[in-house]
Amino acid sequence: MSTEEKKELTRKTERQPHRVRLPGFIKEEEIGLGDVIKKVTYAMGIKPCAGCEKRAATLNRWMRFTR
Repeated sequence: MSTEEKKELTRKTERQPHRVRLPGFIKEEEIGLGDVIKKVTYAMGIKPCAGCEKRAATLNRWMRFTR
């Protein structure tokens, strides 16, 4: 496998987040793992910082919960 083929394969796999189907549990159409963690920590009284926002965005790209 050439270097270009490896890069193309890596690029294709990075773009698609894992999708977990939770019918009846998710009210919105789709929500990311980072958003879930952000909502829970905010409800506990923890204020998000710039690092939290970056982690939430990364986790949202990694995993999504759908209806």
